[in-house]
Amino acid sequence: MKTYISNNEAETIAFAKEFAKNLKSNSVVALDGELGSGKTKFTQGILEYFGLDSEISSPTFNIVNEYKNEKNTIYHFDVYRLNNIDEFFDIGGDEYFGNGICVIEWANVIDAILPIGTIFIKIEKDENNSNVRKITIKNDSININIGKENV
Repeated sequence: MKTYISNNEAETIAFAKEFAKNLKSNSVVALDGELGSGKTKFTQGILEYFGLDSEISSPTFNIVNEYKNEKNTIYHFDVYRLNNIDEFFDIGGDEYFGNGICVIEWANVIDAILPIGTIFIKIEKDENNSNVRKITIKNDSININIGKENV
């Protein structure tokens, strides 16, 4: 487990761009954190890395947005409004796994069905500074060369 500090939105986006270098075509990224913690900004950074940043929008009402370029498909989920795992199955959400990069906001709602190898990321607000975020990655094979790691 590695923890990093981001001092503002721009750093969170830059950090996520660097993180995205570790993703493969079938990666699943599970993002958790309270409302306004920066999950969508983190996703924006991933999309920027893949050259898809001009299209980002939160999929809160659609549940999933699809972004494509010539090499990659990224599925951006927001499962906040789902009541349980069965609703995820009902929309065919599990069929996306393995068919592109899946980035899932509020992943704790469906964590019991996330595939082996899912990269879990928790983003937390700092109590003393509203711009600062603590980003914890629960996967030791991820290498990021930006920001300051707190061990």
